[in-house]
This record gives sequence, C-alpha cells and structure tokens, in this order.
Amino acid sequence: ASLNNHAKLYIDQGHYGRAEPLYARALAIREGALGKDHPDVAASLNNLATLYRDQGHYGRAEPLYARALAIRDGALGKDDPKVASSLNNLAILYRDQGQYGRAEPLYERALAIGEGTLGKNHPDVARSLNNLANLYYVQGHYGRAEPLYERALAIREGVLGKDHPDVATSLNNLASLYYVQGQYGRAETLYERALAIREGALGKDHPDVAASLNNLAILYRHQGHYGRAEPLLERALAVMERALGKDHPDVASLLHSLANLYSDQGQYGHAEPLLERALAIWEGALGKDHPDVTISLKDLAVLRFAQHHLAESLSLYERAFFLSEQHLRQEVFGFSEARLTSVLQLLRAEEERLYALARAHPDQERIRHLALTAALLRKNRSAEEIAATSRIIYRGLGPEDRETFERLRALRTHRSMLSLAGPGRRSPENYQQRLKELADQGDALEAELARRSEPLRALHVLPPPAEFLERVAAVLPKDGALVEFVAYNDRPIVPRSGTFPNQRPSDVRYLALLLFADGHTHIFDLGPAAPIDSAASRLRDALASGDVAYQQDAQAFYKRVFRPLVPLLGKTRRLFLSPDGQLALVPFAALHDGKRFLVDAFDIIHLTSGKDLLRRPEAQSSARSVVVLADPDFGATPTASSLTQEGSPAMAQRLDSVERIFSALRSELPDTAWQRLPGTRKEAEAIKRLFPQAQLLLDGNATKDALLKLETPGLLHIATHGFFLAAPADARLEEAAAPGDTRKVGNLGAIVDAGPNRSPDPLLRSGLVLAGGNALAAQSGSSRMEDSLVTALELAGLDLWGTQLVVLSACDTGRGDVMQGQGVYGLRRALVVAGAETVVTSLWQVNDETTRELMEAYYDNLLAGQGRAEALRRAMRALRQKKPHPKSWAAFIAIGQDAPLRGLVLGTVEQQRAP
Repeated sequence: ASLNNHAKLYIDQGHYGRAEPLYARALAIREGALGKDHPDVAASLNNLATLYRDQGHYGRAEPLYARALAIRDGALGKDDPKVASSLNNLAILYRDQGQYGRAEPLYERALAIGEGTLGKNHPDVARSLNNLANLYYVQGHYGRAEPLYERALAIREGVLGKDHPDVATSLNNLASLYYVQGQYGRAETLYERALAIREGALGKDHPDVAASLNNLAILYRHQGHYGRAEPLLERALAVMERALGKDHPDVASLLHSLANLYSDQGQYGHAEPLLERALAIWEGALGKDHPDVTISLKDLAVLRFAQHHLAESLSLYERAFFLSEQHLRQEVFGFSEARLTSVLQLLRAEEERLYALARAHPDQERIRHLALTAALLRKNRSAEEIAATSRIIYRGLGPEDRETFERLRALRTHRSMLSLAGPGRRSPENYQQRLKELADQGDALEAELARRSEPLRALHVLPPPAEFLERVAAVLPKDGALVEFVAYNDRPIVPRSGTFPNQRPSDVRYLALLLFADGHTHIFDLGPAAPIDSAASRLRDALASGDVAYQQDAQAFYKRVFRPLVPLLGKTRRLFLSPDGQLALVPFAALHDGKRFLVDAFDIIHLTSGKDLLRRPEAQSSARSVVVLADPDFGATPTASSLTQEGSPAMAQRLDSVERIFSALRSELPDTAWQRLPGTRKEAEAIKRLFPQAQLLLDGNATKDALLKLETPGLLHIATHGFFLAAPADARLEEAAAPGDTRKVGNLGAIVDAGPNRSPDPLLRSGLVLAGGNALAAQSGSSRMEDSLVTALELAGLDLWGTQLVVLSACDTGRGDVMQGQGVYGLRRALVVAGAETVVTSLWQVNDETTRELMEAYYDNLLAGQGRAEALRRAMRALRQKKPHPKSWAAFIAIGQDAPLRGLVLGTVEQQRAP
C-alpha cells in the first residue's frame, strides 16, 4: 500500500518513470501475499494500466484493465463502485484509441452503477458524467455533452470545493465545448479559472497546467491574438516534455498547436519540422491507423500544398481520407442516426477540403478521383448505414433483436403521436422535454441495435476506398454517365497569412463531378449556391403553380446547372443524377434548353448517391405480393395501431400520459374535412386489373394499422392525401390549403397550429392521411387524429427489404428538409431506410384525376417490361401530349433502381394467360 501511494504521488507530479517500478513492486507483493484474484491485486493492475495509458502504451494497458475488471466483477459483484471504476478506465482507453462504440456502453454502465450505489451527487458519479460527456464531445454531439459537463461541475464544486483540481478539469472541458461552438468569451473565462486552480493546486510544472496553457493558447489563436498564444504554447511544450518525455502523444498535440500557429502566419518553415515530429510521435506511440494520425496528415498536406508540392500533398490527403473512412466503418456499429449525423458533420470539413482542392485543380485526374470517391462514399451515408442495420435486424438477427426493434417502432409511434397532437395544455417547455425524452430513448435503442448488427454487417462491407470509384464505373452502361452534384462550403485551402480561422471566408458552391463507364472523370464548378438555389426555387414554384411563363425559369435553371455539362457528356444517353442541396427538389426532366425538355434528350435516373448503382444485398426471398392502399374513408372510425399497445410497462406509462394530452385536445382541435379522392380508387382498380393477385386496402380498410403491420410486399402503392410541413423557421414557405381535387392535406389541426412548438424533426413533419382522418370532426368516441396519420418516422420501421417498388401517389411526398451531403429528410428517405429498391414520389401538389392518368400509364409500361424509371418517363411523355404544362406531368420522380420488376410481372402474365 505504501509503494502504491508513493507511486501515485509521483504520478500526480508527472514523474511517470519513478512511478512505474513502485507500481510493479506493489503488484508483485500483492499477488504473492493475497493471490492473483484478490481485489487489491485488481487495484494494482488498474494503477499500472493507467500509467501505461497515460504514456500512450495502449497495448500494455488493455490486458491489465481487462484483468482488473474481471477480478472485481468476480470478487465484489457487478454493481460495486470499484467495478464502475474499472469500467470507466477501460472505456477511457477505448476512447483514446478512437474506439467510441466500445467505450459508450462501458461509460453508461459505470454511471448507472455509481448513481445506484453512491447516489447522484458523489464525485465518482461526476467522473462518469464527465467521461461520457467527453465521448459525446469528440463525436460532435454537443447538445448531449453540455448538460453532463454542467452536472459534473456542480457536483464537484459542491462536494470538493471550488479550488479542487477535479473542478478545474470540469471547467476546462466545459470551456472546450464553448470554444468549438464559437462562444469564445465564455470559454476564455473558464479556461483562465481552470489554469489558476491547477497552478495553485498542482504547481506550475504539472502536465495538467500545460494542457490548460495549450487550450488557452488555441483560443487566442482562433481570435487572431498570435502574440498572446505563442509564449503559452512554448511554455506548455517545455513543461510537457520535462514531465512526460519528448515522445509522448500529449507532446505531439502541443507540437501540432504550435505548428498551426506558425502556419496561420505563413511561417511554413517553422511549422514543417513540428508537424513532421508530431506525426512521427503519433505513429510511433499510437500506430499508423490511429484517428489522431489523420490530424497530422491533413495539416501536413495543407503545408505541402502551400509549398507547391502538389503530388506530396495529394498523397497525404489520400492517406488521411482513407484512414478516416476506415475509422468511420469501424465506429458506425455503435451509432444511432442522430450520433452518426453528428460524426458525419465533423468529417464534413475534411470532405469539403477535397472538393475545394478539386475545384482548384480540375485538370488533375488524381484529385478528381479522390474528390469523387469522397462524394460516393459520404453522400447520403447516414441513411445507408441506418438502412444496413434495418436490413440485418429483419433478415439476420434473432428474436431478442426483433423484440428490441419492435420496441423502437413502438417508441417512434408514441413520439409521432405526441408530435401530431401538439402541446395541448402542457407548457411548451414540458412538451419539448417529453419529445426529447422519447427521442433520446429512441437513440439508445438504435445504438443498441447497431452494435448487435456488427457481426453480420461485416458480410456487407463497402469496397475499399481505393477501389470504390472503379467499382461504380464498372456497373455504368456504356451510354451512361453518373453526375454527382455536390453542395459544399468552399474555403481557401491555404489561408491567407494573417487571417485567423473564424475570419476565413467561405461560401457555399456547387460542383458537378462526372463519372463514365470507362472510368474517366470530369469536374465542373457550377458557381456559388445562392443564385442556383434561387433559380431552383423559382422553377419549382413556377411548375407547382402552373405558371404559364414557366419555360423562362426552366431555361434559366438549365443554363446555370446543366448546359455547362453538355459538352462533357458527349454521346451519353442515360443520366444517373445524384443531386445535392436544393437540386434534390427539382424535376430535371422539366428543364428546357429552348428547343426541348431534358426528358426528351436523356433517360434520367435519380439516385441518392452514385453508390446506389452497386448491387445491394438481396433479401433472403424476393417478395412477390402487390399491395395497394387507396381511397381511405376519412370518415371511418380508426383503430388504434397495435404498435401503441406493445412495449414495456414504462412504455405503457408514457403512452398513458400521451393519451391524457389527446383527451384534453379533443375540444380544442378545429374540424378537419379531408375529401375523398375518387381518382385513387380508379388507380387501385386499374392496378388490380393488371395484377389480379393484388391485395386492395380501400375505404375503412386503408388504415394506418394495416400499413404498419404489412408483411414485406413486392410492390406497394399508396394513393391518398400527403403532407410535408416546413420547419418553424421556414413558416413563410408553408403552402395554403389546397383545393379539394388535389391530394394535399388542407388542414392538419394541432400539428399546423403548433407554430414554434412544431417538431424540428422533418420525419415527424412528413406523412400520409389514412382512414379515419375526419373522425375528430365527428367527435366519434375514442377516435384520434393520430390513428389516421402515419409519419415518415413510423414508415422508416417497415420491412421493405425485398420490396422492389413503392409508389407514393399523393402530394408533396418527395419534399422534406434538405441537409447538405445527406439528402432530403422526409418520406422518400424513410422508405429508402426501410429497404425499398425504388421509390416514386411527388415534388408538389398533384391533381387527383391527372395523377390517376399518369399512374395507369405507368403501370401499363411496367407490365410491358420497362424499367421502373423508364416506365415513368414514358408515362410522363404520353401525358404531356394531352396536358403540356409540366405541373401535370413532371411532379413525380423515381429514385433508385431502374431495372424492370422481377417475378411480379412474370407471375401476372402467366395468370392472365391461364384458362
């Protein structure tokens, strides 16, 4: 015990070399006297492992931590505070190595043990809160990190006093959170207080003091105060080298900070040796594949670019991107969709630098390849990864996993119900808190399912980054070309000397990246996004409103976005378009060159990303059923979804509180009066004639419950009213109530009236109206509006793996919130996540009778063996002969595979020919 404590004193002073032999001798004594499975042996193992971890010797630390945890689990029980300590330490080790998915469940378990055994205000609980917040911080999930940091700080100040080193740690971490969010004033105050505490408690030569000096200097650098930053960094580097040695990873971090300071001032000669030394330290201590290595690679790449060594710079960029992609693939197994989106946003800066590099050197084939590879891999990545989890849950995992997934579906339904109902008599704060609780619970279940899917996901990994572009080119037809449109924040690759980071100019631009079947590429800079987005909005509005002067807007958009690409396309006939930003809401078929529409010049196939061209894993059995849900009886009494009746007692309790809200709302909701749509019934009957085996869900059978309980159909057609509601910030974009002959929702009651309380989640603002939509107007007993409205969030839980085609024959089903690089968040995304191979959706309000004509022609073409996108193009051209305005024929787009239907068509032909 004396040896152990003496060693700890050296650790606190930063004298690691003097501590190690004392820890080792203490461990040997305890093993000899107490046996190898005694809790005191675990304590020695833990301390020695922490020493190794602090020195960057992760390989030596992990087996010691694991052995200590096993001893404590066996000797003390799984809920002992010392077990929580071991869990925390092992999680820190994983986090330091970038293995975030392995760290999080350990942190969560440690926190639960601490709160259960020690109470919610114990310093050990503060440690767990701080560590979990650190994990969220490095993943960019700042909203989840901040309350944990604040709670940890409050506990430590209350229990330990305001001048304790642990308080300084909390202050430092909270300051870092403010810093990355641009709140420099708040960050500086906390950094300075943390530094004062550490200098007073630990002395001026402690590594923690050096860390505080580094953080404060980085803050000064970002404010352009280079003269204040440099002496702090020099002092911090000297302290850290004395305490930890010259080859410690923390020393590399300081070298990096000092190098960036010099680079900002154009002093590349001073920065270069520091970056090279930092890279060598990180590679030696952490391995060449550690996430921190990418930091040095990217900054060194910028330096080489500034020195006009383009080839060397590009090699560094390639290595950094491939390493980053490798790490992303390892970590997605533990991410919910919200967490994955945060991580992708953190990686976005590196991706955008590649686009800026390609714009600067469009003649360099190697640069074009790297930029296009980045676009192929990262565009719509969040939907792809969530879809992969869904596929495996439905096709490969056991009953326990299916049960968890059903709980997630039930929770999404509850969340949708509450969002649709609005706050009612609850305060806005209480209402938003409830929605947040349900969202957090959903995130936790998503992350759990993602972790469970890891073994099977290994069977469906993406091709290596270096081969990805070649794989995509190989599946393009000879007369085809892929056009990846990219919207990105363009910043100077090398900042002008003397401009500090938060003053560096940036503007959103569009690039067009082209790939052909023979593997050759082109790039074209389309220019700033603002005028292009404005032209897109004008065109969409002109088409949706039926403006007779639409052709002027169609030609203006064509000139900005497509005419520059025509010389590059050559003899291309088939265009695979992967739009980004506002371009994803434009029907390219309706573009006009002054002589003809684009649909007359090219066969256009819409994709969420060029990687959609790669063959997807097939379902175990190809579904063959055809299901048509149409002409709902909005006056029927809806039945509550069975999903709302499932789940744990806690889920039932949450549902009960939601029910009380709905009861209170009944007297407050305005009458809704959704008109039935005769064209949707005619559509259904026409499909039934073509596909005699089709199952029709009409009238009172066209219910939300029936839709959510469907077994995987081969083809799913839904014809009804649809809705998408703009976010509160975009209220000016809200469309007026539609005429009765359109398939647009005219009045959504509480969800429309929610105003600023409207959900920020676009998947809760997109949906369809099914049977019973007018039940509230009739005050019919227990009928509830939410039992007739199905949101995109709920549809994302359907099993559509094996579904070849989903047609949403309703208004606005292709609209949603646009996120740069990650597509349109709405119904179209939900169905892609659910597994549909091809989705047909609309971009504006559509007329009931006109849509019927288009859809009947579409299914005739499908039955004739035409591809799913080709059949729609031909139906559009035919309808244009009768109704030439694009409002009538250009509203729908097909997203996904263009292949003809499999099995369904053959089965139908055989049935029709049977006697």
